[in-house]
Amino acid sequence: MSQERAVPASAVPLEEISSWPEELCRRELPSVLPRLLSMYQHSDSWIEHIQILKIIVEMFLPHMNHLTLEQTFFSQVLPKTVRLFDDMMYELTSQARELSSQNLEIQSTLRNILQTMVQLLGALTGCVQHVCATQESVILENIHSLPSSILHVIKSTFVHCKNSESVYSGRLHLVADLLQALFKEAYSLQKQLMELLDMVCMNPLIDEHDDILNMVVVIHSLLDICSVISSMDHAFHANTWKFIIKQSLKHQSVIKSQLKHKDIITSLCEDILFSFHACLRLAEQMMQSDAQDNADYRLFQKTLKLCRFFANSLLHYTKEFLPLLSDSCCTLHQLYLQIYSKFPPSLYAAGISKPQQEEIAGTFLVTLSPLISQLLTFQPFVDVVLDSKLELPCELQFPQCLLLVVIMDELSSRSEDVQALWCTESQVSEATARVSLLKAIFSSFEQCSGELSLPVHLQGVKSKGQAEVAITLYQHVCIHLCTFIASLHPSLFPELDTALLNAVLSANMITSLLAMDAWCFLARYGTAELCAHHVTITAHLIKSCPGECYQLTNLSILLRRLFFFMAPPQQVEFIQKFPPKETENLLLWQYISFQALPAELRKQTALEVSRAGIAWCMKWLGSNRTLEELESLNTVLSALLAVCNSSGEALDMGQQMAIKEVGSQLSILLNVKLVIGQPYVQQTLSLLLPLLGFFIQALDPQLISQVITLQTSLLKLEPPDHVRLAFLDFLSSLGKLFIPQTIQGTTHEEIVPQCLSSEETKEKVVSFLEKTGFVDETTAARVERIKQEKGTFWEPFAKVIQEGTKMPSLQPCVKRARHELPSEDEYRSTLQAAIAALEAIELLLQKSPPPDWLLMEMETLQERIDKLKRQVLSGLDHFVN
Repeated sequence: MSQERAVPASAVPLEEISSWPEELCRRELPSVLPRLLSMYQHSDSWIEHIQILKIIVEMFLPHMNHLTLEQTFFSQVLPKTVRLFDDMMYELTSQARELSSQNLEIQSTLRNILQTMVQLLGALTGCVQHVCATQESVILENIHSLPSSILHVIKSTFVHCKNSESVYSGRLHLVADLLQALFKEAYSLQKQLMELLDMVCMNPLIDEHDDILNMVVVIHSLLDICSVISSMDHAFHANTWKFIIKQSLKHQSVIKSQLKHKDIITSLCEDILFSFHACLRLAEQMMQSDAQDNADYRLFQKTLKLCRFFANSLLHYTKEFLPLLSDSCCTLHQLYLQIYSKFPPSLYAAGISKPQQEEIAGTFLVTLSPLISQLLTFQPFVDVVLDSKLELPCELQFPQCLLLVVIMDELSSRSEDVQALWCTESQVSEATARVSLLKAIFSSFEQCSGELSLPVHLQGVKSKGQAEVAITLYQHVCIHLCTFIASLHPSLFPELDTALLNAVLSANMITSLLAMDAWCFLARYGTAELCAHHVTITAHLIKSCPGECYQLTNLSILLRRLFFFMAPPQQVEFIQKFPPKETENLLLWQYISFQALPAELRKQTALEVSRAGIAWCMKWLGSNRTLEELESLNTVLSALLAVCNSSGEALDMGQQMAIKEVGSQLSILLNVKLVIGQPYVQQTLSLLLPLLGFFIQALDPQLISQVITLQTSLLKLEPPDHVRLAFLDFLSSLGKLFIPQTIQGTTHEEIVPQCLSSEETKEKVVSFLEKTGFVDETTAARVERIKQEKGTFWEPFAKVIQEGTKMPSLQPCVKRARHELPSEDEYRSTLQAAIAALEAIELLLQKSPPPDWLLMEMETLQERIDKLKRQVLSGLDHFVN
């Protein structure tokens, strides 16, 4: 030892220093450490670098003052260590493409680099272990170079291992053992570092800016590492996330304003979706293989637990940092939609078995469900979900509807302020507006055309003593909407009324029907006065409609339905307010079912409607009849038809005969030219036919024959659908009515066989009656067809709704310019030509037997002559013009 002491410690070779005992290292630390640090900084050899670093860490680090480690060691060594590692990684990646089993030199070089990197990671692990062993708590500022340097090295290592398949291509097996060792060393180093960081203490009362920034850098560096290792090691990935969440919450009070919350939320959501999709893929594989207790199933359960872990992490983080997550609301919204778009019963869901559906729902979805409850009072989330310009692809429209239903359920038990937050519209910014939840639910519902038409089925509600039954989307939304209405604060009823009315006036039939169902629930659930108020409002809206349109149709259906829920005293008030004896109120009474009234009130009201209607018709028939008055005539006829359909028994025989007589006289006035040329006349015919059908047994057979002849002529001219339907109703009312052969045209017995003469037609009729049109279509094929139809038809329909397209107007056509009346000479010359034609036929009959068809044509001609005679007698010149 005396000889050793004779040589200055600063000049002792590295080989000799590496064999020094612990006491000598402690004693010579002040003199040897500067030399070692200087050698480390100036050395150009990787091997020498690692040798010096190992000597410092293993022999001298234990004797250094832990309070001065940053100044005396970490800040001087670690930056060069990181550069050294990066240089080795660059050489490794650059030369990897030349690796082959024949090129032993490159193989040796690369293996040496990998071994050196493993040693470097080991040395860094020693640094971390030393700090952990010597301190109970750590001030980050005292070691701030250590975490950042280590995290850089770890990330670089994991990236290289992740990309090794492409970096080494088919030669990976030549270095696989060392790559595995490198990964394990980096894995161990990160675990040690997380233990160290767990010991870090930050005083919230002291504003240590550097400490705060250092901790934020650490958390986000670990976040970057998470994105690298997510597909490499699930358990390690989860543990890293667990640490990130833990540290974020531990130091929440001092770092919350510095954390990049959007990055953390986005990464968590991406990992949730990645794991969820992996679960679905595994479930699909099991569905196809029809196996449960195999490796796939165990992996499925493991991945499902990972989903649950990420969901819990997201819930925990969201709960703690909610006020700072305004820019993450869109990501959270999309997460919910993306998950439920891939889960049954979505049309775009994966094909998985019922047991796996239940497992995913019970393990993962139930864990994620409290997320909406947490976000319910957060206005930025409300703004995102109810954005007036929210445009979703087809696959996300159904999940959006489900989300809004969930929100309604949550709001049912919330305060008025929270309900108002969701149920009132707001201008978020100049470019963005927020609609109300009630308006959004109807808008979202009508976008689910595919799910409604299939229909998809959702979990039903259990009732006492009965098993749970799956329900359609329509039932699901309707039930929850009514439940929400029942819990809505009275101060929000104006918003409810507005939303219901807008939906009732929708061009989408199913949306209007949903609003009517909800409104009827409100009428039953509310007071009698509230119901009467809504009926009165609806009545005034109907009276204010400018003409025929789909909105008027929808309002009339609503009035008819709501009237059934009125209490008798309120019905009496309604009759007093809109007395049926006044013709202007028949506009309303045409839409009301008299069955909704008590017996005595029904009889009284029906008589008043019929008297007023008959009187108006008789007055019209006895006056100068014009097309402009047909709108009022149609209203009166509709009211009379309503009386006959719903309260015919309340009319005495005289009233019934009077209505029949009015209908008969009106029908005589109609001809093909009038019906085809004027929409209002078409409406008149559509009302007259069922009215005549009501009195079919008492009608003159000649009149019945005339109506059928008119129908035959009109059908050849392609009349509108509502006219065709009226024809069918009239024909169905004939039943087994006997019509004398002398005035019949073709008999029913002849028509049916003629219509079914084609085998193709017969097959179509049978298929329709048996409802077997899609019997060969599989469930999967039907879903695919519905998806394609939804994508094809939704965009044009949305445009129609946006433009507010109305039904064609029934206003009379613009009158033609009046022509000069034909002269008497023209009539005379035309008639002489007809007489000459008849005389020519008479001469032909004298020369030869008539052909078979001549008699039928002569009968047709006779009908036309009879029709001309009636025109002359009725004097309709002014009516036509």
